[in-house]
Amino acid sequence: MKIAFYGSSLLSSYWNGAATYYRGLLKALSQLGYEITFYEPDVYDRQKNRDIEAPDWCHVVIYEATPHALMQVAASAGEADIVVKASGVGFEDEALLRAVLDHARSDALTVFWDVDAPATLGQLRDEPDHPLHRALREIDLVLTYGGGDPVVWAYRALGAAECVPIYNALDPETHHPVAKDARFACDLAFLGNRLPDREARVEAFFLDPASRSRDQRFLLGGSGWGDKQLPANVAWLGHVGTRDHNAFNVTSKAVLNISRDSMAANGFSPATRVFEAAGAGACLITDAWLGVELFLVPGEEILVARDGDDVAEIMRTLTPRRAKAIGAAALRRVLAEHTYALRAAVADAVFRRHFERPTVEAAE
Repeated sequence: MKIAFYGSSLLSSYWNGAATYYRGLLKALSQLGYEITFYEPDVYDRQKNRDIEAPDWCHVVIYEATPHALMQVAASAGEADIVVKASGVGFEDEALLRAVLDHARSDALTVFWDVDAPATLGQLRDEPDHPLHRALREIDLVLTYGGGDPVVWAYRALGAAECVPIYNALDPETHHPVAKDARFACDLAFLGNRLPDREARVEAFFLDPASRSRDQRFLLGGSGWGDKQLPANVAWLGHVGTRDHNAFNVTSKAVLNISRDSMAANGFSPATRVFEAAGAGACLITDAWLGVELFLVPGEEILVARDGDDVAEIMRTLTPRRAKAIGAAALRRVLAEHTYALRAAVADAVFRRHFERPTVEAAE
């Protein structure tokens, strides 16, 4: 079957946290026989900051950020068996959703793939006239990269015919243990762009513990932090491309995951970086969120911090030996239960169920 997928960017992770998720899932789906075309707009300097070139498992179409170009690529939805509009494309999202639904064939499966369900649902609660309210009653299927039952129930209450979480995961071919890199040597590393609904949590879970742990070195990666006042023992790297994520994760004694406000409040939303870090064998510390134990065992495969005090205490007592053991346990778990091959199998089963047609036996 042919998939037309309209998303933010497959080629660049620059201001685009969904890139790893798209790559892992779509590559795994292509290995199941799907023929995929990914449509991404040329916005936010992403094409100037590519992490990968167009892969052989997916055809990528880059279009200009103009209404005319948008309508041209939307028309291609009519050639697909499955039409996917992702959230957060970054250029005229509502117009793009309407256009791809209008061009999709009547027998095609239409999908809204929400890569930030808590934020989207919050917007829908605040905007009763948002175009997505109407579209949800036309779309066949909502997929989300997290959120669990709370998100499923919320989407069904809004009129979605079906909602299925397809969680983040690991692609072992791209995220795996590597040799350490002196550029990333530190005690605790955090990688994340500066976003309004995460900055206060970064201050609480990373910068405050750093200011109270002057004998340790902290490393901050991600865009947007250039004018942020940082403690003297925190070094800022700027944007870290995906090709360097493995070394970033394995070199530090521990890696920190900090959820955005909406993700932490909703729960059941492990960030892509959780699986990236585990796949590299890193010792991961995460802020506390509901459902973490469904993915990794706290205290054995991941360390959970309720606040900055917990982070500081963990770093004070964490030995290299224990950090290595936790990282090894996390790697075993994600390889066994949390790969994109397994997630793609779930999506494949959902897709095929929608295409099944009941058969009528001929009367004898």
